[in-house]
Amino acid sequence: MTAGMLTIDIDAAVANWRALAALSQAGAGARTGATIKADAYGLGADRLGPALARAGARQFFVALAQEGARLRAVLGPGADIFVYCGHMAGDAAILRDHGLIPLLNDPAQVSRHLQALPGHPFGIQLDSGMNRLGMEPAEWAGVRAAVLAGGPALIMSHLACADEPAHAMNQTQLDNFRAMTDGCTAPRSLSATGGILLGAAWQFDLTRPGIGLYGGAPFANARPVVQLDLPVIQIRDIAAGEPVGYGCTWVAPGPRRIATLAAGYADGLLRHLTNRATLWAGDTPCPLVGRVSMDLITVDVTHLPTAPEVLTILGPQQTVDALADAAGTIGYEILTSLGPRYSRHYTGTDAPKAGQAGFPA
Repeated sequence: MTAGMLTIDIDAAVANWRALAALSQAGAGARTGATIKADAYGLGADRLGPALARAGARQFFVALAQEGARLRAVLGPGADIFVYCGHMAGDAAILRDHGLIPLLNDPAQVSRHLQALPGHPFGIQLDSGMNRLGMEPAEWAGVRAAVLAGGPALIMSHLACADEPAHAMNQTQLDNFRAMTDGCTAPRSLSATGGILLGAAWQFDLTRPGIGLYGGAPFANARPVVQLDLPVIQIRDIAAGEPVGYGCTWVAPGPRRIATLAAGYADGLLRHLTNRATLWAGDTPCPLVGRVSMDLITVDVTHLPTAPEVLTILGPQQTVDALADAAGTIGYEILTSLGPRYSRHYTGTDAPKAGQAGFPA
């Protein structure tokens, strides 16, 4: 088989959700939803969404209305599906037909939603200091009475620095969010994975973990969810002084055995991994040498006693965050960059078949 094998452990993702839900419940008594935007961070919302629903998740968060429509098709009725980008122009039919809940981000979206879909559920997103999405205090003050009269399903904001527990911005945003929402009877949400770990004060009524479900930082106790094994196409022996790959960025310091593997930047192995990444033959590290190209990478396997058939780049020896460190990025980008050419294999007792509804009949 030429394509790499991406193995996704459904049981591990469910265990991570249950662990974060337990922290939320023990802290503030909060319910726990799941952020599965960007196709569950690239790992398959059609598989992970139903498994998380069966585990107890009832609130799901996506970025776009179109993502919500696809999620509704696999979850069926019974789940609340919130749309972070709110009610965009042209989205009314999608929101209505698929029972999606837009998180309205500014007064224009409030007006659009109340006019186009009167009586349809909605939520509110407030800007507590991140300056990305949501209404600022003055905007919120202007529409607050009308919005609260409509009974929002949720009022939320988002933390900018939750992955840095000591950052002063965490307390600032908590104070701002409280100032904007204390006295409201609608459910409130401030925390994704990092906010859950900050403690009960940040958890409010509903938490909405994302990266922690998929095995990424800052959830240090997360179970790994992905393994990526890459097939070896060819092995060659080269002499001292011979270069490898585009641009001759690596030159053999002595006789070397070089394996060429079937994956590259078209598959999410970022070009910045050139001469930086490590692959693994079991517990033995093997350095990536030469430039990452579109479809291929080259790895020094001189020290292996036998020629490998596959090497592992994500797995027990190297998490998404460790690979991200080598690439100068974050685990989120590693996960969402994993390309469509990999053969995907879902494991675990919680693994549903594609298209299986999330809620028991």
